[in-house]
Amino acid sequence: MQITHVNFAKGFRGGERQTQLLIEELAQHGYQQKLLVRKGSKLIARCEQIKDLTIVAINKPYVLSLKHVKESTLLHAHETKALQFVYAAHLLYRLPYVVTRRVDNTIKNNWLNQHMYTSAAVTVALSRAIKEEILKVAPQANITIIPSAFTDTPLDLETSKHIKARFTKKFLVGHVGALDDRHKGQSFIIEAARLLEKSHPDIHFILVGGGRDEVMLKQQAEGLSNITFEGFVNNVNDYINTFDLFIFPSRNEGLGSILFDVMRLNVPIIASNVGGIPDIITDGETGVLIPPLQASLLAEKVLALHQDTSLCQILAQNASHEVINYSAPKMASRYEALYQTINGSLFS
Repeated sequence: MQITHVNFAKGFRGGERQTQLLIEELAQHGYQQKLLVRKGSKLIARCEQIKDLTIVAINKPYVLSLKHVKESTLLHAHETKALQFVYAAHLLYRLPYVVTRRVDNTIKNNWLNQHMYTSAAVTVALSRAIKEEILKVAPQANITIIPSAFTDTPLDLETSKHIKARFTKKFLVGHVGALDDRHKGQSFIIEAARLLEKSHPDIHFILVGGGRDEVMLKQQAEGLSNITFEGFVNNVNDYINTFDLFIFPSRNEGLGSILFDVMRLNVPIIASNVGGIPDIITDGETGVLIPPLQASLLAEKVLALHQDTSLCQILAQNASHEVINYSAPKMASRYEALYQTINGSLFS
């Protein structure tokens, strides 16, 4: 079986990280794989050392490069542009395909979307919230839920030590995510920091990541002494390892796979009760869930955990026990079972 993965994202965000994890795990199981990406994709450097993987970088319009998938057994689309591409390949070559939808955004209810999801051999949703959105436009779609996985990236303890040393005697409240306020809600972190700056100067907020709203968010935070923008870093786990608390005030979230890494590193979590986050976090057991768009409540919960170290330990410990269910091998085994079922049906 040759599996061809398609991901035309330009940058490297959660979906691309999960694409890489899946390809790496399947390679260990002996699969021949191909990865189609856009030219200049950051996935190329991340995946070029994976065994038995052929990487093909193509230019727009992508549909002119359909020939590269002709010999595939199965296609796997990892984002929307990729779904359009594999649907065209399905129509031209009658190839079966799987699509993974990672966001819970509203899907336009049009003919193309209806047919793309209905024609997929299987549509994978990361969470119940995403499944519900797909069913609104494609009620006949064959949908299963497979969550993302945590990244088993080795920690550089020296790097973590140096990061921690920069913020001596500070209670570090961290966030990791693309600086995209319409999605991740970082403006509420800044407002929470503003509310706590004078009363609790030992609480310091760190934002890891870059993105289109970086300038706007830095302008919003101008003058605050208790917030640091770290920008894009190569290993976010080195930073997560230094956090005393992780906050994730997303406005919407298909799943929030970064939370798995946080749980694995025994850091307590405050997150928005939106999208697929409640699939991961149980309020009061493995973290704290709050309604979105409420900076004052976020500040209140940060302060509560800052003052209750025993609760922090309980939440983090419970979460670390739960996260073992979200390993990359477990995720890959579920995809492998799908692939084998689809391949078997072709010859039945």
